Amino acid sequence: MRKFCAFAVAFCMMASTALAANKVVRIGIFQPASGDSGAGGKQETLGSQFGFHETPTVVINGETYDVELVYADNGSSPDKAPSAAQKLVSAGVSVVLGSYGSAVSIAGSRYFADAGIPAIGVSCTNPQVTAGNTHYFRVCFLDPFQGTVLANYAYNALGARTAYCLGELGNDYDIGLCHYFKLAFEELGGKVVTDTFPTGNSDFTSYLTNASMYGADVFFCPTSLAYSTQIIA
Repeated sequence: MRKFCAFAVAFCMMASTALAANKVVRIGIFQPASGDSGAGGKQETLGSQFGFHETPTVVINGETYDVELVYADNGSSPDKAPSAAQKLVSAGVSVVLGSYGSAVSIAGSRYFADAGIPAIGVSCTNPQVTAGNTHYFRVCFLDPFQGTVLANYAYNALGARTAYCLGELGNDYDIGLCHYFKLAFEELGGKVVTDTFPTGNSDFTSYLTNASMYGADVFFCPTSLAYSTQIIA
């Protein structure tokens, strides 16, 4: 009898705790944890984790919810982004943060749209991320602005008159930013030579040689951290 009473008391305590527990709101972290943009994705993920540390609960319509972060690695690749987006949809997230990289943001966009889940781009700057839809938002500036500012700096502050632009083939961020830099730089009176390199390239000697051959005063290469470190080295 004593054992039964102890069990009953324990059960009641567990039931009371369950009833008192807060509801959960899940936030999807749609970031590259691997691939060329893994380092940048880690930085944004750390930012989200800091926000979670500071605000582990939120109040919605007068009711307290526990925040839960759900992670999905989009692999820095538009080919892997759809499965990462679907993982977050299946997990029942209420909102998505990300991604570092415009190409993967664009690739995952329609899955969030179909599920009615809003997404917020932290640093993806290509206009196509948010263009023509009502579910993707951003907190960062756009490439037309960024490209123009950089072109003005190169032309006016650095005195450059010939620019060599290099981006990863098929990368919406690289190609988009090079495009807007070119428009602004040429409007100022400068000359621009554009070039692309294939995904996975590890030797940039020929591109640096080309830039020198064209007499470039400035080398504009808005690539991922993985590529930039190789180019600078």
